[in-house]
Amino acid sequence: MGQTANLDMIRRQLISLTVLLAAGCATQVPPSIREAPATALLPAQVAQAAQAHDGAPVRWGGTILAVHNRERVTDIEVLSLPLDERGEPRTDGAAQGRFLARIDGFVDPAGLPSDRLLTVSGKIAGVETHLVGDYRYAFPVVSVQERYLWPEPLPVYPPGWRPWPWYDPWYPFYDPWYPWYRRRSLW
Repeated sequence: MGQTANLDMIRRQLISLTVLLAAGCATQVPPSIREAPATALLPAQVAQAAQAHDGAPVRWGGTILAVHNRERVTDIEVLSLPLDERGEPRTDGAAQGRFLARIDGFVDPAGLPSDRLLTVSGKIAGVETHLVGDYRYAFPVVSVQERYLWPEPLPVYPPGWRPWPWYDPWYPFYDPWYPWYRRRSLW
């Protein structure tokens, strides 16, 4: 009887550990970023008819181009990209224009580096015209309620390259699978 009680206790502990590990691996993406609004608007649609879409909820994302700190707000210039089902910008999709993500207060530009992926959710707050080079561009403005900076992707190594934590200068000499044309000579 004592042995079955111990097995039950071990099973409960394993189940608890599994649940805790699964909860730790759960996504940290906010629900407003994961779930798309009922109507999907593109930045180009809003730029053409700003008053018709004023106050409409949107979930847009893309690549950060620049961060501009103003007196009371921070504007993040984003190159819009299509989003996948989780709300992450797809880098293989075609650009859909630019937009400004407006956040109240100061945001340190070091926390939002260029070329990182960002998704925001909020409401349309009009259209502003700014210069992109010498061209006057109409930027839809999103008043940000929630934002998510996606983690940097892991590096992709070329075939045959191994990311060792140390450098071994003798590796080409003792590895029988090292290509003959890349062998170095000791002489």
